[in-house]
Amino acid sequence: MVAVSSELLDALTALEKQKGISRDVLIEAIEAALVTAYKRNFNQAQNVRVDINLANGSMIVYSRKDVVEEVGDGRLEISLEDAQAINPHYAIGDVVEEEVTPRNFGRIAAQTAKQVVTQRVREAERGLIYEEYVDREDDIVNGIVERLDARNIYVGLGKVEAVLPVNEQIPTETYRPHDRIKVYITKVERTTRGPQVFVSRTHPGLLRRLFEMEVPEIFEGIVEIKSIAREAGDRSKISVFAHNEEIDPVGSCVGAKGARVQTIVNELSGEKIDIVEWSEDPIVFVANALSPSKVLDVQVNEEEKSTTVVVPDYQLSLAIGKRGQNARLAAKLTGWKIDIKSETDARELGIYPNENSPQLIVEELENDMDDFDFYKDEE
Repeated sequence: MVAVSSELLDALTALEKQKGISRDVLIEAIEAALVTAYKRNFNQAQNVRVDINLANGSMIVYSRKDVVEEVGDGRLEISLEDAQAINPHYAIGDVVEEEVTPRNFGRIAAQTAKQVVTQRVREAERGLIYEEYVDREDDIVNGIVERLDARNIYVGLGKVEAVLPVNEQIPTETYRPHDRIKVYITKVERTTRGPQVFVSRTHPGLLRRLFEMEVPEIFEGIVEIKSIAREAGDRSKISVFAHNEEIDPVGSCVGAKGARVQTIVNELSGEKIDIVEWSEDPIVFVANALSPSKVLDVQVNEEEKSTTVVVPDYQLSLAIGKRGQNARLAAKLTGWKIDIKSETDARELGIYPNENSPQLIVEELENDMDDFDFYKDEE
């Protein structure tokens, strides 16, 4: 019999209170590890069992042998005659246990117990960290750039290091160690080395969360973000809708002199953001989505979920945008295919004007920002 140190007993009690790790679970793990340590250190292949008794502070190693008529392996079996010499009540098929605790097993036991406890504490902490961050998927967090390699950037989130893959980085941004950045948690996985958190700077969800942080009306649910189309680092479009008719959804997002949206633009390193009003009418919604261009007419094909949009000749390049970006983002924002025609081409094709599609003029949003133009497009 080996005495169990009072320090181990105190440690088990403290871990149960502080880390929430059951003492019984730890004892079972230590006993299993001690069996392995006994076999390894004492070159014993026999079946053994380790019993830790917290009540009297003892630890005993028992050999376990099956009672048989003929012994094939003396390390694993014992004859009925020998078994009954120990206790006359033994019968074939019973298991005989004998104490085989080595004299110097205490030191090995202490080392093993320490390793097991350390490992279990580490596993428990990893589990707690995983549970904390898996609940924060699709959320925005502050982090500090810790290190970089050829493909990934590693962002410290406090208890864990998150991975910002190259395809989730904004192309126009440069990251340096110790930079503070906001990132969007896309995925949390369990791995053998602990929880692995993946984050993004390009995900549309980042833009959504930033608006929720900056615009109280969105956070409170008065204004709703209906859809987002984003080409990270360059330009984004969001559609918004107010559940209260007295609230201007676009104005709420822009803020006084563009202050609210400017904060988000700064966080995204100058990414341009178009804010348009959502409408359940595809004619109005598509026209709004092509902002800052004026629209004369929108013709809808419900079957193909496509639209033909007529714009003034001088607005054609603005409606299409640089490298087709404005039209591409508008299509992604609305979920409709958009074919843009100039007024001259539409008249030549005989599709404009027509009595089924009355002239539609979308007024540009007026804002009095002094030094920031959301809608200026470089042709």
